[in-house]
Amino acid sequence: MAATQGDVAYVEHPLLAPGFVERRLYQIQLAGVAKTAHTLVCLPTGLGKTTVSLLVTAERLASVGGKVLFLAPTKPLVEQHAAFYRDALSVPDDEIVVFTGEVRPDDRAELWEEATVVIATPQVVENDLVGSRLSLSEVTHLTFDECHRATGDYAYVYIAERYHRDAENPLVTGMSASPGGDRESITEVCENLGLTEVEVMTEEDADVAKYTHDTEVEWETIQVPEEILEIRDGMNEVLKERLERLKEMGILPSARVDISRKELFAARSELQKLISNDQSEGYQGMSIHAEVMKLKHGVEVVESQGVEALVAYFERLQNEARSSGASKASQRLVSEPRIREAIRLARAYDDLHPKLAETRRLVIETLASGGDRVIVFTEYRDTAETLTEFLSAHVDARRFVGQGDKEGSSGMTQNQQKEVLDAFRGGEFDVLVSTSVAEEGLDVPEVDLVLFYEPVPTAIRSIQRKGRTGRQSEGRVVVLMAEGTRDEAYFWISRRREKEMASELAELKGVAKEVSEELDDDQSQLGQFETGNGTDRGSSSRTDRTGGGQPDLASFSPPTNGPDEEAASEETGTSEGESEDRSEGVVATARPSEEGIEIVADQRELDSHIARELSRREGIEVRLETLAVGDYVLSDRVAVERKSVADFLDSLFGGERSVFEQVGDLSRHYARPVVIVEGEGLYEERNVHPNAIRGALASLAVDFGASVLRTRGREDTTELLSVIAKREQEESEREVRVHGEKGAKTLAEQQEYVVGSIADIGPVTARALLEQFGSVEAVLTASEGELMETDGVGEVTAERIREVVASEYGN
Repeated sequence: MAATQGDVAYVEHPLLAPGFVERRLYQIQLAGVAKTAHTLVCLPTGLGKTTVSLLVTAERLASVGGKVLFLAPTKPLVEQHAAFYRDALSVPDDEIVVFTGEVRPDDRAELWEEATVVIATPQVVENDLVGSRLSLSEVTHLTFDECHRATGDYAYVYIAERYHRDAENPLVTGMSASPGGDRESITEVCENLGLTEVEVMTEEDADVAKYTHDTEVEWETIQVPEEILEIRDGMNEVLKERLERLKEMGILPSARVDISRKELFAARSELQKLISNDQSEGYQGMSIHAEVMKLKHGVEVVESQGVEALVAYFERLQNEARSSGASKASQRLVSEPRIREAIRLARAYDDLHPKLAETRRLVIETLASGGDRVIVFTEYRDTAETLTEFLSAHVDARRFVGQGDKEGSSGMTQNQQKEVLDAFRGGEFDVLVSTSVAEEGLDVPEVDLVLFYEPVPTAIRSIQRKGRTGRQSEGRVVVLMAEGTRDEAYFWISRRREKEMASELAELKGVAKEVSEELDDDQSQLGQFETGNGTDRGSSSRTDRTGGGQPDLASFSPPTNGPDEEAASEETGTSEGESEDRSEGVVATARPSEEGIEIVADQRELDSHIARELSRREGIEVRLETLAVGDYVLSDRVAVERKSVADFLDSLFGGERSVFEQVGDLSRHYARPVVIVEGEGLYEERNVHPNAIRGALASLAVDFGASVLRTRGREDTTELLSVIAKREQEESEREVRVHGEKGAKTLAEQQEYVVGSIADIGPVTARALLEQFGSVEAVLTASEGELMETDGVGEVTAERIREVVASEYGN
């Protein structure tokens, strides 16, 4: 049924707030399909994909019961969707909960039990699934917002796999304005999420078209000053030399400075093969390759962003090169005379990049001619900072960036992001300067101008950004393009991919039935997901929320007024027998620990994805804790400290706690301490003498009694942990017990810590200095020449020590 207020009709449903959801036929049609099968919903940005999911959620809760889980990739999106669901659903507000990293894990477990609707970031849900804190068995509708992210290691892929395996009555809805750049990408997303139907609506559809307006893209060419081109050309000379070296090694077919990133990624794969075969050329080539990538980025920055961004980038490189355990690539680059000259020229250049002036002109022109709001997008946070400061001298501009802190730039908290977006919606300021964090799905109001500070080379990001204008009124989209630079290459890539995406969506719409049949065949052949959709699995144990009959999506439609309305009503009908009583007694976890192997993993290991891979294995249950010592506990006597090669070297020569301290704590509390060093290139990763590394490995084995094991990578580490845990718990019948606290430092350890913190020289060099001089005081008062008499201390290290010790505070 539909209620009418004035000229607007609204959807009526027992679980929807009256007069809230506008009735749009295309949304009803999409929801009609999505409620009966695992469906990919493709709809242009701003036309109500979330409303489609809401209609399906209301129907599932009313007819099947259970819980609903809605996943969105960012915290601001989660908060936005939660506010919408609380307004739209006739469900108590305290049963609609938000899960982000700001909610404590124990609190999430408790909230999950009481919630009806959970709206969350995927990383949080992934972590809770890995740690066996929650079960998806009762979830009857799972929505993946911005589902084009469901590739590779992204959390959506793991969650979908677990959902289809664990849920008693699953139904998945994937939503995106741009699911991929080609048919293969779209199919990959569908297979990863277990989607079997594809429903596409474009702006060409009559019912959609009346809610949109045309948005033409204007490409504006910007002339780059000669001074900036001179800086670029100097950097390109160095880049050309490095590429020539890779060409001589047979890794690259040519040494063009305009080489694509795709070609460079392929070259990296070739180098990795050499490393896997233990060929020294691979390590040498990988270091040169790292230089090439840094140079490519620097060239792109100076061309498209200006000298301010380049200076900020090279300052970060210089700081990185001075740090303990710095990569050889960074050290070589900052010491290269031509790069030093480029930095000098950049610092001496006191004019603005012409893109800044043109941005100012377009923004002021738009606002002066009656416009209310402008969004300026840029790829780089440094540029966002510069633009915000520059524009604020003329208009009220604010930045909108991600939450992570970066050197020289602090991120925004979730509350800060929400406050900025609320203020922008409320008209409190004119211009939002944003990095890519604002692209996907955030309900930023329609604007009069969307300005790209640089072209966007991917179809997904470009479509998402352009969706911010042209929804309810005509607006402009302007892309600034620096002439004779990589901007022009990105222009052609963007144009090509836009056309490909439009063509692909049109084709997909035309052959949606065939694609859906293909997906059905693929899923059945792969056997990836063992469960079907909700129509044949039985219903939830939760009681019917309507108190009466089970409404279906046909009830969203008004009385029949014509053939189109009747067809829509028939299309959205519900099959008989869809809801049956579910048996009582849902198991809280998929695999009780008494039936298999238990592994306790430290919370901080989640980023490595090893705990996730372990949780995928039958017979293994992972429990997450904040461990005082070690990364994994496999029995009452075996605990493991896992280090990547880079982490291992960092912990030898810098960092808060050395590997010797960590393994010392481990050996005090577990009878069989194990150290896993993961990855290739242990002796090539850093500018460290191999004997120093061998000495450290020998010390861990002899002095601390630790078993030091090497693995090739994440998969190898996962296998090794699984084997050790099974051996301990099944063959030796040992239980898992967590022991220990970090021990207080001895006097010698405190002395090593004090000296090791000077210029980040690390514990190995600190120990050598203390053995040489006998006390901290003697080390601090030694001259450069005296310091250099110590093994492992060269001129650079001695100079850094004296600089830190003797310099006046604050300089």
